[in-house]
Amino acid sequence: MKSAESLESARAIPQLPKQFDTAAIDYREVRAAHWDRVAAWAERKKGWGGTYHRRLKEVFGFFCPPGLRVLEIGSGDGELLASLRPSRGVGIDFSPEMVRLARERHPDLTFLEGDAHDLELDEEFDVIILSDLINDLWDVQEVLSRVRKLCAPHTRIVMNFYSKLWELPLSIVRRLGLARPNLPQNWLTVEDVSGLLSLCDFEVVRHREDVLCPFWFPLIANFANRYLVRLWPYRVFALTHVLVARPVFPRAETETTQPIVSVIVAACNEAGNIESIFERTPELCGGTEMIFVEGGSSDDTYEVIEKAIAAHPERDCKLFKQSGQGKADAVRLGFSKASGDILAILDADLTTPPEELPHFVEALESGKGDFANGCRLIYPMEKNAMRFFNLVGNKFFSLMFTWLLGQPIKDTLCGTKVMRKSDYELLAANRAYFGEFDPFGDFDLLFGAARLNLKIVDIPVRYRNRTYGTTNIRRWKHSWLLLRMVVFAARRLKFV
Repeated sequence: MKSAESLESARAIPQLPKQFDTAAIDYREVRAAHWDRVAAWAERKKGWGGTYHRRLKEVFGFFCPPGLRVLEIGSGDGELLASLRPSRGVGIDFSPEMVRLARERHPDLTFLEGDAHDLELDEEFDVIILSDLINDLWDVQEVLSRVRKLCAPHTRIVMNFYSKLWELPLSIVRRLGLARPNLPQNWLTVEDVSGLLSLCDFEVVRHREDVLCPFWFPLIANFANRYLVRLWPYRVFALTHVLVARPVFPRAETETTQPIVSVIVAACNEAGNIESIFERTPELCGGTEMIFVEGGSSDDTYEVIEKAIAAHPERDCKLFKQSGQGKADAVRLGFSKASGDILAILDADLTTPPEELPHFVEALESGKGDFANGCRLIYPMEKNAMRFFNLVGNKFFSLMFTWLLGQPIKDTLCGTKVMRKSDYELLAANRAYFGEFDPFGDFDLLFGAARLNLKIVDIPVRYRNRTYGTTNIRRWKHSWLLLRMVVFAARRLKFV
C-alpha cells in the first residue's frame, strides 16, 4: 500500500490496472484531457453552475461535520473539500490541471494526481466523498472495492450523482455554455448504486434527493432547494441523489479484546427497583460497569443505592448525585463518568427488562448497527403498560422521526438506547448544532446519531408494567414540548 505522500511523484497519466482493456485506457485518457480543459474553464468561473456547487457544499457540510479526516476522490478544483474544514483533507484527481488549480487555491490541503481505478493508500478516513464521480467512471464497482480498503468501521461514504430525469435538460444547458461541459455519463438509478455498494460490502444508511433549482433566481432557488425538494411530488424532479453508506463488517473482527459495557441508570424516586436492577442486569461482553445517577428523589433512592453497592461487591458500580435537572442531564453525567467502550441506558423503572440488554450490545458487536434503539411497539405489551394516548403519540412521533431522520424509527421514546462511547463523544462534540433543547435525552441522541450518519436499528423489547412508584412523564405537557422539538429538528435535519 502507498501513503498519500508517495503518490506525489505519480506520472501525469497513471496507467490503469492490467485487467482493463485498451478501450478503458482510451476512455480514461480522453476524460483526463477533458477535465484539463474544464480546469481552464473553471478558472474563468463561467456559467450558472455556481448555484449548484454552492448547494452541494451545504449538503456535504451537513453530512460531514468539521474536524474530520476527509478524502475526496475526483476532487477537481478542491472547493468542496475545502468547504468541509477537515482536520486532514486529501483530494485525488486524475487531471493534472485540476490538481494544479486545487493546490494553488488551497495550499493547506493535500491534492494528489491519481486514478480512482488504481487507488492505493495506507490511510483510513472518517469520511470519503464521491461527488458527481460515479457518473464519470469506467468501472464503478472496481472503484468502490478500492474505496472499501480505506474504511474503518466508523467511515462513511457520502456521494451524489445526477438523476436520469435531468439527462436531456443538462445536455441542453451545456450546449448553451451555461454549465461546465461534460462527456457522456453513466446514468445510474438509486437502485443501481445501492446494488453496487452492496456488492462491495457497503450498506446505504441514508438517501435523499437534492437541488430542485440549480440556477440562481433570487429567493426562489433557496426556497426550492431547501424546502420544496423535501416534499412529494417536487423531490421527483430533483437534479441529484445523495447517498450515505457505511462499510459492513462485524466490529468484533477488528477488536482483540471484549469491550466493557457501561450501563447508566438515572434514578429518581426508584428505591423499590434498585435491588432488582442489581439482580437482573447481566454481565455483558468483557464486563459490565453500572453507573447510577440519582437526582431529585423524595424517597431514599440514593441511600438504597449506596446499600446495594455495599451488598454487591462483585459488581463494578459507581454512584453520583445529579446537580442539574431532567433525565438528559443525568444521562450525560453518567456518560461522562463511564469508562466502558459501549454505553447503555437502562430506565430504573424496569419497564424495559434488563435481560434484553444483550440484544442491544450484539447489534453493535455484529456490525448490524451503530445505534441500538429500544422498540416497545412490536411485541404485545403488558396490560396498562402504556396508556392509549401515549401509544397514539408514540406512533405519531415514529412516523415523524422516520421522515426526519431518513431511517425507519418505530419507537422514539423508549429509554433503552445503546451506542459506542467513541460515537457518543463525537456526538457530544457536535451538540451545539442542535443546542440544549431536549430535557429527556432521547431526541438529543437520535438527532445526533442521524447527524453523524450512524445506522440506527430498532431492538424489540417486551414492555412491562411499572411495579414501583409513578411515572415522571406528564403526558400533555411533555407531548407539546416534544412536538416543538420535532419542528425545531425539521429545520436542522430536513430543511438544510
